[in-house]
Amino acid sequence: MSTSMAAALAATLPATQSNAPTAPAPTASESIPPSMAKYVDIEAEIPITSVQLDGLVVMKIVKHGREAHPAPASGTLVGLDLDGKLEVSNSFPSPAPGEDEERAPKFGAPNPKYEERVLRSLKEVNSDSGVVGFYQTTTMGAFLTQSLVETQASNFEKLRHGGVVVVHDVTQASRGNAALRAFRMTPEFLEAHKKRKFDTQSLIDNRLTFSNILEEVPVVVRSSVLLSAFLSKLTQSPAAPPLPSLGITSTSTLSDSLSPTYSHLDLTSPTHLSRHMESIIDTLDLYKTEEGNLAYLSRQIARERTKADAYTAKRRDENAARVAQGMPPLPEEDVTRLFKIPPEPSRLDSMILLGQLDGYTKSLEASTGSGLVKMYAAQAGSPS
Repeated sequence: MSTSMAAALAATLPATQSNAPTAPAPTASESIPPSMAKYVDIEAEIPITSVQLDGLVVMKIVKHGREAHPAPASGTLVGLDLDGKLEVSNSFPSPAPGEDEERAPKFGAPNPKYEERVLRSLKEVNSDSGVVGFYQTTTMGAFLTQSLVETQASNFEKLRHGGVVVVHDVTQASRGNAALRAFRMTPEFLEAHKKRKFDTQSLIDNRLTFSNILEEVPVVVRSSVLLSAFLSKLTQSPAAPPLPSLGITSTSTLSDSLSPTYSHLDLTSPTHLSRHMESIIDTLDLYKTEEGNLAYLSRQIARERTKADAYTAKRRDENAARVAQGMPPLPEEDVTRLFKIPPEPSRLDSMILLGQLDGYTKSLEASTGSGLVKMYAAQAGSPS
């Protein structure tokens, strides 16, 4: 009886179509809410005009740089670009050499497997997982290095808008200044980097110097409303409630707030000035050595070219004399096979050293300028 009842119910149901077409998967543009479609740059056509760092990202970069000091620290930035603003919402550090071999690659090279695992974990918790660049810490303002240039150039084809690099100066942070700057590659340098030519003619054609390898992008730090309220609360000195039955105000709660400091008015000579001068001298020595190598190679190229030109002129005169005597001219030989003329050396290392020297001098100028202001202020306030 039960079987016949089930059969009767099944007969009344509509027949299922096994070959019904499945709904197509939503594309990237269809998955974006209509309210955000006009702000999301799907085709990466809107140029980046500013970089917005979340307050948590800033604290992570500062903490990583302080823990890794004096060694440089680096990591990956994730976020989203909206209407020309690159919003960096999260970051994670890259493993340093000497850690787990599975996490840390040799020579500090980026580890794609480790990065993929972290990005997969971020995607599983519905967090931003789009890589928008990387960050790197430096000391005394000299951030332009060969590894930074190569990493940023390799990221240009992989990331939207070429990606950015955020540089944090640990030396400035130790003096209470959160020095954060964002940079991206210039089209002139990318044009020369694609050809892998940094000789004199290439630098002239692309108008390249150390100052236009990277271009700076304005940085904006965004903090949440709760964090802003907490910081404003710390800067205040609330009055403590009076003690019961005594009418005396306690000052023990004043230590909970951020009391004013006068450390910026300290006139003692900072030790970083001597390190600045040592770094400048070392960079100058390296630049002098590099220029000496370039000069030696240039003289060697000039000698070989002179020999090749002399051989070509001699062969031309011999053929002219043979033609005048009615004899057939000698076949022209390939000069490059007879004379090993080396290619013109790259001047990229020299430009990078000049960029490091420029960073050291600007950082030194900033630190000594504040020291001079304090000395003049103290002299004006001292009794005559």
